[in-house]
Amino acid sequence: MDFHLSENLELILRWAHVFAGIMWVGATYYFTWLDGRFVELEKESQDGNAEKFVWMVHSGGFYLVEKQKRPQLMPQSLHWFKWEAAFTWLTGILLFVLLYYRGGFLVSFEDNALGKGAAIWLSVGMLVAGWVLYDLLWQYARNEFAGVVVSYILIVVAAWVACRYLSGRGAYLQIGAMMGTIMAANVWMRILPAQRRMVAALKEGREPDLNEGARAKARSKHNSFIVVPVVFTMISNHYPFTYGSRYNWIILSALVLLGWGAAKLIRRA
Repeated sequence: MDFHLSENLELILRWAHVFAGIMWVGATYYFTWLDGRFVELEKESQDGNAEKFVWMVHSGGFYLVEKQKRPQLMPQSLHWFKWEAAFTWLTGILLFVLLYYRGGFLVSFEDNALGKGAAIWLSVGMLVAGWVLYDLLWQYARNEFAGVVVSYILIVVAAWVACRYLSGRGAYLQIGAMMGTIMAANVWMRILPAQRRMVAALKEGREPDLNEGARAKARSKHNSFIVVPVVFTMISNHYPFTYGSRYNWIILSALVLLGWGAAKLIRRA
């Protein structure tokens, strides 16, 4: 591929990836915040007659929002938030392929533990295994704290493997790509299908499965935690003292934990 063509393609993909990511993360945190306000209202309700609306003001407009678990009448236009996740993941994975698979940044230029082809296969395998293990874990986890602990152990193991066999920059982007893949798969394979089934039940006059809705909500909650370390890995190439350190996998593991802590604070804001 011509150098200038490759450079222009990188610019377009990077711009589209960042823009789509802002839209996706913004919507995720907005609805997370909104749902948190309704949870507070439910806790404050002693007799079921407490305020059920959330008042907001933005850009000169006032908004009154009501949460309906069992809508009696489906609106003519139901707004879905799904394409932001698809475009964020697609542009991100194309950018990863362009720079790290094709561009050769996935392996070190000196003393590389794997050849370029083997490193690519390792990367693809980790992307697939990351989603499969995460999904199986949270389908059968009965204790949230235990699920978080096991998830973190798996991330630490993945960080060690990536930093052992890939370049420092490649390892950090690999972990970011794995977590980004989990986020996108959560939306398209767990959240959206559940929402569609609930909408179909309402249209048919049946009671929607609220347990299924709760499981979808849990995956959305996971995404709001995962995204913070993902954002760091996206910009990690600006901080060589992290990925370039001999303890890079430990630093990455610690940054993931700090990111989860930051997300917990943000969700409470």
